[in-house]
Amino acid sequence: VQLQASGGGLVSPGGSLRLSCAASGRTFSSYAMGWFRQAPGKEREFVATISWSGSSTYYADSVKGRFTILRDNAKNTVYLQMNTLKPEDTAVYYCAASHNPHGLDYQMAYDYWGQGTLVTVSS
Repeated sequence: VQLQASGGGLVSPGGSLRLSCAASGRTFSSYAMGWFRQAPGKEREFVATISWSGSSTYYADSVKGRFTILRDNAKNTVYLQMNTLKPEDTAVYYCAASHNPHGLDYQMAYDYWGQGTLVTVSS
């Protein structure tokens, strides 16, 4: 599976962005998908995950209620809708795919990674 993340950019505090992650291959719907992020000078951290069917999602406490993870298996794409953005959300965001169909919140559970897209929240 190859993953291509896009949609990052510069946004003002309180604004919104939607990240997309397009996957190659015909088995996309069998993978759980996740989003992680890495801020400057910090370790990469979990943001959100969604099960293979989209019926189950899980979020980091820091983004719960502001971010929504969605997937469209017909388009081989997973999205991260980010609302009410804060300066501390500034990071490179990575999408990842896991053979475990249920979705997990740790990096070792993921088998494939995209290249990352930069999100900068600043006035």
